[in-house]
Amino acid sequence: MTLQDRDKRALRTLALAAAIFLPVWLMTRAPSATSTVSAAGDTVDRSEKRLTTLRNALATVDGKEAVLKQAEAELADREKGLLTGDTSNQAQAHLLEIVNRVAKQQTPPIEIRQADFGQPRQYGDAYGIVSVAVAFDCRTDELLNLLAGLSQQPELIATEDVRTGNALPKNKLMNVRVTIAGIVPRRLVPEKKGLATF
Repeated sequence: MTLQDRDKRALRTLALAAAIFLPVWLMTRAPSATSTVSAAGDTVDRSEKRLTTLRNALATVDGKEAVLKQAEAELADREKGLLTGDTSNQAQAHLLEIVNRVAKQQTPPIEIRQADFGQPRQYGDAYGIVSVAVAFDCRTDELLNLLAGLSQQPELIATEDVRTGNALPKNKLMNVRVTIAGIVPRRLVPEKKGLATF
């Protein structure tokens, strides 16, 4: 059997097509079983490392929870000293009651002549400050005893300002104006509204 020219051309075309198709097919075919195994091995190694990292993080959770509970307990203990009241005016009235109580406990008792309430203001992000300014006459040692008595109160209060003047030099009495401030929860301090809110 002899091949005709037409058959010879068909065989040459087939050989040429095979020469082009075979390298393309080898480069684009699915990976072999050996390369799949090595990729799976890489995935297992990564998964084991991730599992180790997660176990380490989980081991520290109990310690972090204990620290959080301790911090919350300390915060609750410290916040017992916040001035109480549903409004800032009630908190200021509570502050004035404390000042009056301490003034009456002094020897001799100090009589407060005048009280002025200041504007509540922010103190950080979670708290506010209310203040009251009180005026009275006393001697220097009585003023020091009053200030010491105020500093020993369980509430979170402090002296902001002390102004003195002479009243009766013979008796060594002086006019005193003391501003006392106390810490309140942030909700008692009204939001400032002004041009920035427009």
